[in-house]
Amino acid sequence: MDVDEYLTRLGVARPAAADLATLRHLQERHLAAVPFENLSIHLGEHITLDEDALFDKIVRRRRGGFCYELNGLFAALLRALGYDASLRAAQVFHADGTPGPPLDHAAIVVSLDEQWLVDVGFGRFSRHPLRLSGVDAQADPEGEFLLLDAPHGDVDVLLDGKPQYRLERRPRPLADFVPMTWWQATSPSSHFTRSLTCSRPTSQGRVTLSGDKLIETVDGVRNELRLTSPEAIRAAYRVYFGMTLTRLPTPPDESPLTSGALSPTLP
Repeated sequence: MDVDEYLTRLGVARPAAADLATLRHLQERHLAAVPFENLSIHLGEHITLDEDALFDKIVRRRRGGFCYELNGLFAALLRALGYDASLRAAQVFHADGTPGPPLDHAAIVVSLDEQWLVDVGFGRFSRHPLRLSGVDAQADPEGEFLLLDAPHGDVDVLLDGKPQYRLERRPRPLADFVPMTWWQATSPSSHFTRSLTCSRPTSQGRVTLSGDKLIETVDGVRNELRLTSPEAIRAAYRVYFGMTLTRLPTPPDESPLTSGALSPTLP
């Protein structure tokens, strides 16, 4: 990994120390510079959980990704900068409050004086590290986070009182997430095959492009604009996310996978 090239992608200089203040700054910059997006699924691109491939996609081609990609590569950067950083698996909570399948999500735990939860791959989530052992609510620009003990030593992460995911304590190598990456990218039941999104936080809120729908939230006010041409959609990807696309992703309602014309097969 070319650490300096990665840091340039984030718009930061090489840090002098691997401390909490630097970690906080790196997380903020990563969230602002690298979008959470699932375009590869709808562009027919194979998703490979290999650090070289992720570096080429996220740093050199200036794309984003989803949790396994973003947190997988960011954890590698943190280790290269001297942090004790490892991946953790998590189960994302359904709307009915039940946890999803194991390895549904990948997050990062960084050990400094104590352990900190860092996540740059969950869409709307904390912009700053969260104290993993904290028993009190933790304020963040995105809301109030609470980390609670869960069965089997796991940790439930809540945002404004709503459960987000159940985090495992044991560290995981990036390779452990390969089967779930395939499922997320191919199953008609996956949220990622049924939706198209590209999103990042801004200084005043958040900007999201979902197909031809551009959504900007500024100081709590949501504005929605329908883009009426492929040229306008390409321009939005370029202006809001720094991404130049040679072709646009296929909307989920036009995909043969989600329409039932195809069924996923094992690679």
